[in-house]
Amino acid sequence: MKILLTNDDGIAAPGLWAAANALSRVGEVFVVAPDKEQSGVGASLTLHSSVRVTPEAVDSGLSADRNGSYPVTAYSVEGTPGDSCILALENLVGAVDLVVSGINAGSNLGWDVLVSGTVGAAIQGYVRGYPTIAISVGSVTNPQFETSGQLLGLIAQKFIGDTPGSGLFLNVNLPSVPADRVKGLRVTQLGNRSYGESVREEGAAQDKRYRISRNRPISGVVLEGTDIWALKNNYISITPLQFSLTHQGQTPEVEAMLAGISDQLLTNLARADA
Repeated sequence: MKILLTNDDGIAAPGLWAAANALSRVGEVFVVAPDKEQSGVGASLTLHSSVRVTPEAVDSGLSADRNGSYPVTAYSVEGTPGDSCILALENLVGAVDLVVSGINAGSNLGWDVLVSGTVGAAIQGYVRGYPTIAISVGSVTNPQFETSGQLLGLIAQKFIGDTPGSGLFLNVNLPSVPADRVKGLRVTQLGNRSYGESVREEGAAQDKRYRISRNRPISGVVLEGTDIWALKNNYISITPLQFSLTHQGQTPEVEAMLAGISDQLLTNLARADA
């Protein structure tokens, strides 16, 4: 089995190497990750400048008890998480059996997946037809990676031989609690917003600048069955994702709103050309 591992926390992140250790017991692992933290950049790409790639040593990140494990190769990328995944699949590594992004320090729940660098990297595997997993632990302070590493290894084993469909995209979030406090696993749906933005002014007059932070928890009713509910109740959340953003239910409403505009526009354009 051939596995691509990336993240948005950077090549030195402990969660990345917890994932590498777990996955290397399942197959050959290629780590291709940003050279520094890129949290919150979503699916952004570097399209207006070149990107440097550097081979990285792996010994310091791998555990000593890897007897019988598969090889691990690593590269750092001077770019975004999305850049890392694209460079890996299109050039550095080639076709793989599984794409994994994580293990991220901090949850990626609800609508936050739209700005998540962890999910943003994973999207590049998903749109290329590879089974893909984004995995996160719900704390940035002393996150617990042992349980998430074990879970990741168990899920990855399901892709050996009888590989699930290429359209599979799983967003996995674990509560950052000791193993004996994890209540189990739930297949969930995305909740709404879990964090909002705050803006702080810095400087004054012509030197005034603004700093945006995503540090404001969103309160409100948390519905059972959502990923946010699962983590609040110490369940592991696994949400199958897809990226069709079309709101089919509003099609008749929009058609009614736009009635007559097509004819009017074509008439105006014809007059302009006359």
